[in-house]
Parts: sequence; C-alpha cells; structure tokens
Amino acid sequence: MLAGHFTTAILAKQRAPLGHFAFYLVACQLPDLLWLCFHYLGLEPTLPDNVLVVTLQTLDVDMTYSHDLLPMPLWAALALVAGRALFGAWKPGLVGAALVLVHAVTDYVGGFEHFVFGPDSQVVATGFYETAPYVAITLELAFIVVTMAWVLRTDAAAGIRRTPATWVTWAAVFGGGLAFLYLTATHSTGELLGIEASPALSGTTVPVLGMTYISMLLALAWAEGRNPSVAAAG
Repeated sequence: MLAGHFTTAILAKQRAPLGHFAFYLVACQLPDLLWLCFHYLGLEPTLPDNVLVVTLQTLDVDMTYSHDLLPMPLWAALALVAGRALFGAWKPGLVGAALVLVHAVTDYVGGFEHFVFGPDSQVVATGFYETAPYVAITLELAFIVVTMAWVLRTDAAAGIRRTPATWVTWAAVFGGGLAFLYLTATHSTGELLGIEASPALSGTTVPVLGMTYISMLLALAWAEGRNPSVAAAG
C-alpha cells in the first residue's frame, strides 16, 4: 500500500487533535520510511535499482527489519514514546502506535510477502504485490474509500467543511497514487514511456520512492493547513 496509509493520518488527527498532523503522517508510513533508510544501511537492499525497469510485481526487497512481524512492536513503541515526548500526553502516542500497527496489518493483507522475522521464518502476509498486484491495488482502493468515508462522516458531524485546495490535494495524492500503481503493476515506467533503461539511471529506484513519499507527505500537510475550521475544531 502506498497512498492508502496516509488516509489513516487524517483520521488520527480527527481522533487525537493534540498531536501534530505531521507526526501522524510520519507514524502511518514509519515502516516504509524505515525501509528506505535501511536500504542505504545495506539491511534491506531494493532491486531493480533502475527506476525505469521497476514494476510493482518485480520490486524485490527483503523487509526483515522494517516490516516483519517481530520488529513491528518495536516501531509501534517508538511511535508511542515519540508521541508522548512531543505532545506531553499519551493519546497522540497511542494513536501513533496504532497507525504503525494498522500499516503492518494492511500490508500483510495486500502487499509484499512478509515473515515472522526473515525469509526463513513463517510467512505472515499474502504477497499479493507479486502474485496478484491488481488485487492488491484494488484492496488499497477499497481501504481508501472506507477510511475517507469515515473522515467525511466525522467532518460532517463536527460541522467541518474542507477547502477546495484540500479536495484537489486529496484527489492528486490518493487518486494519483492509485493510478500510478495500476499503471506500473506489471509494466515499468520505461515500457509505458517507450524509454530504454539507461545504465546512467542505476541507483534511482529508492531516491525516486523517497521523493514520492515525501512529496505526498508535504502535500497532505499543506492541505491540512488550508483548513482553519479543522484547526479550530482541534
């Protein structure tokens, strides 16, 4: 799941407004952000390393430390402690920890193959990204629809009306994220654009993924800041 995880941050901000929205955005994507960092530490190397040849189905990464079952309580605890330290209350930390665990569960239901701890241990995930990528993306679509319906229902109950800028940003992040995954599920960007994968682009996969995550995070944070009524309600 890519953009779908970010929907849980919007819901978290509604439920625990004391916490900063940026904290929830990071917490909901913490395992993926750790994965990108661990790639550079040599713990979770990601292949293919040329962004023009990557597809969702062929992206190969051993996420032992960032996504496997055994380390997940540690990352949830990290979010819990960070939330308590940053905001002086347990609720933002508890919600941040819940976001990490929801990330794990949704990835196990429709994402890469994950294990208890390492590829030699018991499988705990469907691995749909490799075996049934379109099913995985459709599950993400359903998750986004359900979560955002919950967000809008809560907004309506609180009398909150989102700005046009927010709606456009949500459409770009969630709709654009889903469209990108559908397009690149089994066909690489190079194939779609008719571009040969130049060796000069070696090592570009993780930087492009990192820029994608950061761009989505910044866009959603900016859009949330365009809603004075949300801040007032918090």
